[in-house]
Amino acid sequence: MLLDAIEHETAADPRWCVLWLHGLGADGNDFAPIVPDLVRRDWPAIRFVFPHAPVRAVTINNGARMRAWYDIRDFDLANRADHEGVAESVAQVDALIAREATRGIPPERILLAGFSQGGAVTLAAGLARSKPLGGLVALSTYMPMGLEQARASLQPAASAQPVFMGHGVFDPVVPVAGGEAAARALRDFGFEVLWRRYPMQHSVCAEEIQDLGDWMTARFVAG
Repeated sequence: MLLDAIEHETAADPRWCVLWLHGLGADGNDFAPIVPDLVRRDWPAIRFVFPHAPVRAVTINNGARMRAWYDIRDFDLANRADHEGVAESVAQVDALIAREATRGIPPERILLAGFSQGGAVTLAAGLARSKPLGGLVALSTYMPMGLEQARASLQPAASAQPVFMGHGVFDPVVPVAGGEAAARALRDFGFEVLWRRYPMQHSVCAEEIQDLGDWMTARFVAG
């Protein structure tokens, strides 16, 4: 069954889709308000899709149930992600991508974006894509698996996907070193990665939205 989602189309007959995954404990409403600040007048018509993660128990929050793309078992990045949960969420994201194809938007015109936990799923999904997407956006996040597991999941065509990564240098939730390590691994795998650091904590800032908009403009021109 497809995940419930909030949708917003910037104009009729959208030719592109931006699929945006929220962070732990939030829902699809979290990033829907970003659309007016991000979208530019010369962009093609876009369908933004903001899915809601399933509700599950989260270990680091004393087993409290909340929306989460996977269980978080430990504060240490190396042991943080529940790999079965990550795989389940990647499959759910793939189903949403497949649904867009039935609505006339092929994978090469889909940008997959995510913040924090959603960004980790974005990276995991991107590595496993046999049909490349138009691009990946991973904000304030990390690679949710070890380097060798990431390499094992990498599909031959996946590195054709350009990547935008942004991170706050004062992030107390996902240390900036975790984002830098993910960007470095992706580059080693052959991805083209635009990496940006911002003077913020675990959040998004106006400068980041501007940089992301510039990067997205380049994707739309190329596509």
